[in-house]
Amino acid sequence: MTSTQLDSLKDLFDRDLTRLMEELKLFEDTSDLWVTPGTISNSAGNLILHICGNLQHFIGFVLGQTGYTRQRDLEFSSKNVPVDELNEQILATKEAVLLTLEKMSPATLEETYPLEIWQRNLSIGFFLVHLHSHLNYHLGQINYLRRILKAS
Repeated sequence: MTSTQLDSLKDLFDRDLTRLMEELKLFEDTSDLWVTPGTISNSAGNLILHICGNLQHFIGFVLGQTGYTRQRDLEFSSKNVPVDELNEQILATKEAVLLTLEKMSPATLEETYPLEIWQRNLSIGFFLVHLHSHLNYHLGQINYLRRILKAS
C-alpha cells in the first residue's frame, strides 16, 4: 500500500467514527438505544459497544499495544450504558485507531497481521479494510434501527 492509501484509511476511520458519534446524538429518546424490535437481536447501544470493542482490540491492542482489555460478552450483554459513556468510548476508540494508524508506514500494511484471522494469515492492510467494512456494516444497522424506532 502507498502512503496515499494509508492516509485514506485514516480519513475513512476518522470520518466513520465521527459519524458514529453523530448517529448516537440523533437518538432523541436514549432508551431507544437499548430496544430490539421484532427479530432484531442487537440494540444500537450494544452495536456501539461492539464496534468500539472490536476496533480497540484488533487495532488498538494488537497493533498499537494500547493495553486495552476486551470484554466481548459485555459488548452484547450490557444495557442502559449512559450516552456520555458511549460517547467517551467512541472518542477513545477513535483516538486509539488514529494514533495507531499514524505510527504505521505504508510498508507495515504489507506485513502479516499478528493474529490468525479466519484460520488464515492476512496482511495488516487487508484486515484494516475488513475492520473498516465491519464498522460501516454496524453503522448502517444503527442508522436503520434509529429510524425504525423513531417512526414507531
